[in-house]
Amino acid sequence: MLKGLGYNVSVRVLFAAHYGVPQTRWRTIFIATRENIDPNVLFPIPTHLAKGRANFRTNLDGISLIYDDDFVERNSVSSFVTVNEAIGDLPPLDNKGGAFESIYMGAPSSEYQTFVRGEKEALYNHQCAGLGKANLQRLPYIPQGGSWRDIPHELLPAGMQRARRSDHTKRYGRLHPEGIASTILTKCDPHWGTYIHPNQERVLSVREAARLQSFPDASKFLGTLSEQYEQVGNAVPPLFAKAIGEQVLSVLQEYKQEGRISKTFWGKRAQPELDLVM
Repeated sequence: MLKGLGYNVSVRVLFAAHYGVPQTRWRTIFIATRENIDPNVLFPIPTHLAKGRANFRTNLDGISLIYDDDFVERNSVSSFVTVNEAIGDLPPLDNKGGAFESIYMGAPSSEYQTFVRGEKEALYNHQCAGLGKANLQRLPYIPQGGSWRDIPHELLPAGMQRARRSDHTKRYGRLHPEGIASTILTKCDPHWGTYIHPNQERVLSVREAARLQSFPDASKFLGTLSEQYEQVGNAVPPLFAKAIGEQVLSVLQEYKQEGRISKTFWGKRAQPELDLVM
């Protein structure tokens, strides 16, 4: 359809962890332009070494939609950002604890924490949804990196007592501090996936979910707690979007310097007016 509208277009499935987002999030990205540019050069090159299992079709018309591991390893300049590097400095909370506004309890202990904190002194949205008695009884049995398989059979929900051990691989998962987080969804419900704090008997707070999405701490999420989780989970991770935007801008500036982009493309604005679909 985009080609029919006069665009040069390509598609890739990019892995957010390759761009400094501490999360196993795959997303299909289309980039199209009306300029005479190969759209494949507009996709960002991975900067962080991370591996994720692609549980989807990875080829389209004989072309790979994902970067292979060798390519990622050759180009990466950093290792992936771990869960602990992302959220390890945030104050401890009880089940259903926290407040819309609070304060930090100590200094940042990683480059990522320094980045997301910025110059702010206040901490927003560090509050978590509550778990019922049955779920709280299950949590102590789940080790870091563990899941529902570690819970005694008699404590499992009735439906999961009938499940095969190969099913529901992420349910009731506890994050490992040295690993990457699972995809942040619109609810940090342990029945949905790996959303149990690495060291505390509770689910992730809104701020922790936002950190794993790479939102700066200055970002505020408003509304009910459920609505805040939804805003975080539905978002494109900022560092992921930034990597795409910076690559697009870099290529366009290069083409401009070489005189390979039409004058009308740039117009008279100080910043380029991108005739681009993303």
